[in-house]
Amino acid sequence: MAVRLNPYLNFDGDAREAMEFYRDVFGGTLTLSTYGEFGQPDAPDADKIMHGMLEAPGGLTLMGADAPPGTAHTPGGAFSVSLSGDDAAALRGYWEKLSAGGAVAVPLERQMWGDVFGMCTDRFGTPWMVDITEPAA
Repeated sequence: MAVRLNPYLNFDGDAREAMEFYRDVFGGTLTLSTYGEFGQPDAPDADKIMHGMLEAPGGLTLMGADAPPGTAHTPGGAFSVSLSGDDAAALRGYWEKLSAGGAVAVPLERQMWGDVFGMCTDRFGTPWMVDITEPAA
């Protein structure tokens, strides 16, 4: 098996909604497991997501979960999830869906280095960067 690097996002009780949103953005297969399914069926947080994994076309994998019971949720942090490549139509489609209902920090437009680039934070507090390069000649 090859090594993969997968972003793992944490949420404050809305992991199911967020992961379903990302499935709508990227497509693919979403698997969700709750705390109740893993030995805590009577706990107050039994229906919260202990682990979620979205495997989308093109090799995209995104994981996420609700913050464990008794753990503080700290949104944002010092990270962004970056999408890049030369498939302008796909990347613009992701941008439109991710930025809808969120906040755009840098509009998706041509930058001084030549790429089309934008930064936004989606409605779940996840920061995204989208960079569209020119297709190779």
